[in-house]
Amino acid sequence: MLLRRMIQYNITSRKLSSSSKNNFVRIFEVGPRDGLQNEKVQVPTSIKVDFVNRLSRTGLKCIEVTSFVSPKWVPQMGDHVEVLATIDRIPGVCYSALTPNVQGINKVLSLGKKGVDEVAIFSAASETFSKKNINCSIETSIQRFDEVVKIAHEKNLPVRGYVSCVVGCPYEGKISPAQVVPIVQKLLDMGCYEISLGDTIGVGTPKSIQELLEALIRSGIPSDKLAIHCHDTYGQAIANIAQALELGIRCVDSSVAGLGGCPYAKGATGNVATEDVVYLLHGLGYETGVDLDRLVDVGQFITDALKRQNGSRVANALLCQRQDQTTTKNKQQ
Repeated sequence: MLLRRMIQYNITSRKLSSSSKNNFVRIFEVGPRDGLQNEKVQVPTSIKVDFVNRLSRTGLKCIEVTSFVSPKWVPQMGDHVEVLATIDRIPGVCYSALTPNVQGINKVLSLGKKGVDEVAIFSAASETFSKKNINCSIETSIQRFDEVVKIAHEKNLPVRGYVSCVVGCPYEGKISPAQVVPIVQKLLDMGCYEISLGDTIGVGTPKSIQELLEALIRSGIPSDKLAIHCHDTYGQAIANIAQALELGIRCVDSSVAGLGGCPYAKGATGNVATEDVVYLLHGLGYETGVDLDRLVDVGQFITDALKRQNGSRVANALLCQRQDQTTTKNKQQ
């Protein structure tokens, strides 16, 4: 238990020391994993590697690269070893992977320096969603994760936790804060340094996010142990993040170009776009360390590779602005 507390303290100190605790917001980029995992067409490993490398040069400090789950369930992530072995490692960037079971964490550890800087586990606030998503109850998932966390901590590897469906579930409907609080507490007690709160189907509003965060804080869970992970199905993600910032949240999960979605939630669109989050944060006066122009370029790169529309409103606006400036410049020459 002492080792777990030391790891939590060291990670929290490292993440917050890069700037003022109150003014710096850490962007946790999940595009390479959460953004790509449900793509129906297999994305070439070379594209994934290039994607991560480009993200690493934008100023992002946290990138979730891949997932160590069975290729049977998530074929898109079947090249996790190859991706991690090939990416360029930029100093100061934390590369992470989802490792939901003992086999996954052991495989990560076997990679040595070609592995990751931290791992993640995930649970849910909805029993039905948990059974549909990982084929077991919430309690069983927690028990399984305990062994994963122990193995990770024995190797001084930090563990991040996710909780899905924190305000709504595609099967159970509205989720109350009372359902979320004990799951978050169990994951923290287990040794996760931070818990990402996922509005998996994007039904949250500023009011429901406020009620959830206030309930967590009242229960004794500090805001610096929490992150927010919003999907934008109903167009509320940016408003929800702004509300979370008001309540002290200083870590936001997002996916460049708004990539992603949930296969178990019909109509659930992608994650909130990283470009839109960065624009919001900079507009509010927060520091992120992220170069928005470079980020826009990366978003366009991956959407071109996937042959799809860029889901970021900010990126589309800035790209149109660039095109207009180029046209005007050409006319003047």
